Amino acid sequence: MTSGEEILGVAGPFSVDIPWWAEVEPVVGRLEDVLGVPVAVLRLLTVEGGEGGRDGHVTYHVEAWAHPAPGTLEQRPLPQGLLNGHEPFRSAWARADGLQELIDWASRTLAAAGRPVTGPVEQRRTWNLAGLFRLPTGQGPVWLKATPHFAADEASVIGAFAQVAPGLVPTVLGVGERRVLLDHIPGEDCWGASPETAQAGVRRFVAAQAELASHRPAGLRDGRDELLVTRVRDLLDGTVPLDITAEERSAARELTDHWHLLAKCGLPDTVVHGDFHPGNWRAHDGPPVVVDFADAYWGNPVLDGLRLQDFLPEPARSAAARAWVDAWKAHAPASDPARALALAEPLAQLAYAVRYQEFLDGIEPSERPYHEGDPAAVIREAVRRAGNASV
Repeated sequence: MTSGEEILGVAGPFSVDIPWWAEVEPVVGRLEDVLGVPVAVLRLLTVEGGEGGRDGHVTYHVEAWAHPAPGTLEQRPLPQGLLNGHEPFRSAWARADGLQELIDWASRTLAAAGRPVTGPVEQRRTWNLAGLFRLPTGQGPVWLKATPHFAADEASVIGAFAQVAPGLVPTVLGVGERRVLLDHIPGEDCWGASPETAQAGVRRFVAAQAELASHRPAGLRDGRDELLVTRVRDLLDGTVPLDITAEERSAARELTDHWHLLAKCGLPDTVVHGDFHPGNWRAHDGPPVVVDFADAYWGNPVLDGLRLQDFLPEPARSAAARAWVDAWKAHAPASDPARALALAEPLAQLAYAVRYQEFLDGIEPSERPYHEGDPAAVIREAVRRAGNASV
């Protein structure tokens, strides 16, 4: 626990109900109850046990916005360098001054829009990929999201989809550098989506993607097939250490030769969500609204069709796949979306390896446990799935 440059002491350990390291709302709530002052989690410091961003014993750097009463924190020596100084890739919201500036900006922006903040800002999530905060207003909650330098310009992507499919994406209330204010979307995340919800979400999103195939948003990163092949090969042949065997590396390298077959399936390049799983949909008495475009890029939409398959329960998974194939066949009659899905099943995992390595290359060392080992894991998964792909 710190307050500015002052180290106040240590709290914990204690348990929380949500196992995900980035979901810090229960950590904040517990500390504020115990200390009686507002606090914010800045960043992850260490992890013992756990994997995949969950479980184990984690230590956070927490900022107190006021001094708690004497005796509420333990005074114990900290490991040397634990609260290290400047890190070039430290997120703005992982610094007390950067976090304060972010919240001040959001408050000013909403006040200028006639929607002033009416209560304490709630910190919901913080990690190297995003800072997410809930701001109460008289017209309902607003969400503040900040993203790192390697994320897509979400406001630009949301704006592109809003032009062709109003209601498909959240309403943007304010935009700043690597930050956006979004109106609240009623309903629930669609992790357990029904077949009907899955089909409705897929059809609506594919229709918008087909409309955007000739309208690339300015600044959207290029992830077309030929560039993905180059990036995957650079990762496999480069100096980055990967925990894979020589046989796995060779098999993955050979797998990249199949990418040209995917291009022959005739799907148009368009705006790809990049993480199109049902947890990034919200629905309430209607078709889903799609959120979280931080991984968006310009490229082959087949990866969005596949991303759903890894998260939806059956029978929604099969319904979504049929809806995706039928929708793209309707919008691009000369294409072969079914073959594209089969071909891309292992190739998608190689594309994820490139993205995970981009995360690792762009974050500070203490936050590497969130993604350490992910590139190797999905490369191995690509090799495993290769036998099931139709080539």
